[in-house]
Amino acid sequence: MRILMITHSFNSLAQRLHVELRAHGHELTVELDINDDVTMQAAYLFQPDIVLAPFLKRRLPASLTSRCICLIVHPGPEGDRGPAALDHSILDQSRSWGVTVLQATAEYDAGPVWASAAFSMRKARKSSLYLNEVASAAAQAVLEAIDRIKRGESPRLLDAAALALGWRGPVPADIRAIDWSRDDTGTVLRKIASADGMPGCPAELCGRSLRLFNAREAEPAVGARAGTLIARSGEAIAVATCDGAVWIGHVADAQSRHPFKRPAIAVLGEQAAGLPVVAVGSQHGFKEIVYAEHGRTGVLTFSFYNGAMGTSACQRLLKAYRSALQRDTTILLLCGSTDHFCNGLDLNTIEAATSPADESLANITAMDDLSEAIIRTTDRLTIAAVGGNAGAGGVFLARAADEMWLRSSVILNPHYKDMGNLYGSEYWTYLLPLHAGAENAERIRATRLPVGAAEALRLGLANRLFDASADTFNSIAVEAAIAMTVDPDLPQRIASKQQRRALDEAAKPLDAYRQEELSCMRRNFYGFDTSYHIARSNFVRKTSKARTPSVLAAHRRPAAAIGSGGKPA
Repeated sequence: MRILMITHSFNSLAQRLHVELRAHGHELTVELDINDDVTMQAAYLFQPDIVLAPFLKRRLPASLTSRCICLIVHPGPEGDRGPAALDHSILDQSRSWGVTVLQATAEYDAGPVWASAAFSMRKARKSSLYLNEVASAAAQAVLEAIDRIKRGESPRLLDAAALALGWRGPVPADIRAIDWSRDDTGTVLRKIASADGMPGCPAELCGRSLRLFNAREAEPAVGARAGTLIARSGEAIAVATCDGAVWIGHVADAQSRHPFKRPAIAVLGEQAAGLPVVAVGSQHGFKEIVYAEHGRTGVLTFSFYNGAMGTSACQRLLKAYRSALQRDTTILLLCGSTDHFCNGLDLNTIEAATSPADESLANITAMDDLSEAIIRTTDRLTIAAVGGNAGAGGVFLARAADEMWLRSSVILNPHYKDMGNLYGSEYWTYLLPLHAGAENAERIRATRLPVGAAEALRLGLANRLFDASADTFNSIAVEAAIAMTVDPDLPQRIASKQQRRALDEAAKPLDAYRQEELSCMRRNFYGFDTSYHIARSNFVRKTSKARTPSVLAAHRRPAAAIGSGGKPA
């Protein structure tokens, strides 16, 4: 079917649906929800069978909903209504939740139901639930709704009991705000989890009104007054609660020149400078990097907020990687978080830097150092276990390993250009053709669309897929890696990779790829074309796009190009 996706932004849910619908053979195009005239023009140009709206902040125009079937994806069960469904479900400690696909009507979230899907709630941040359970349930429900439409069926009206649930608006700030003297650790973690991504959890710290993100339980400090800072670990700070303590990884200060979320240490500055330091990854530290061993399999697990890896994060991970290489293992498994493996540069930290150009260069240099260390590891097999989404340099950081294993629902964005025509580095000019072949490499580079796990396997970007949940993927990958250590062919595989690396180095040294890529990146950072700096600032500050990128809007390209952008490759 011809499907026009109208969405406020091309977020993780929109990308997941884009991949699923293309994989099912639908002809697809995207228009960002800029205004009614643009939306109607898109419908006129594409003449869709269905309009799909996975993420909106306003109603679709009546002139559109009256002329074709318009499906709204609501991240709540049947009868739930309002823009903060997941926020409420986390605060209410719901045991189960769901996604409903409704037909758009004049009343928000009250139209007839085409399909719905339920899931069990995890104890997790809102963004984690959205990336995993919500996205999978939405894909299931949208595909079911489309099948019903194709069969000529009709949607069903919400019953009286469902309608009686009523409308729930955004969570009031005074309800979600942390009261350090009364809220126990579980309540604090739940409030912050419910506000993750947007809008952040309001709280007073050091006499400042802040928004808190990325919280984990911490070891309590005896006698500490609730609401006071008690320790630091990496870029996180620990705050005492009335019955324990929490680590806070990221903070936003609306009164700052840089009002977006940043590492807590960067925002609090001198107010956190004298705190006792707890080693990152230690028993009581902020566990963003952890190493474990299972026989002759080493497992290096890292979890950076939203997959962003700034200069210091890259350096910390490189130090841990080099330490892991000192161990007597034959396989080294690199595991990301359940939500993100890596999305490349930490754009928020770069945006707040005194010189964003200098910090951009420092960050990409640190990413390159890490990628190079992985590529040059020839005494054991390296495997990247990608259980969460990856984008830009994060894809090629994973591809620097000998094998790249994916969870079946993962979405990859193996391109850079959407960030102001950024050229990219992390040795992608070496790694992409090496694994995908020259033809596929050029195709990936030119298409600039999200890639699903199955397509990544076909293209040579990945080596193996696992049908696993967010919670089980890493453990399944560890078991698979352990099994490989007893493979009698493993010594020969390691010998073969040593030989291939030597041949590749002789043909063209790694440093030559690096210098060529960095030469282009320096032009992005310091050249006359400021597109990268503008795009980065717009991204960090959540500036709405004024137009839909042509790679998404197949209906605005010449007819010959629509097939390549709108159908599966």
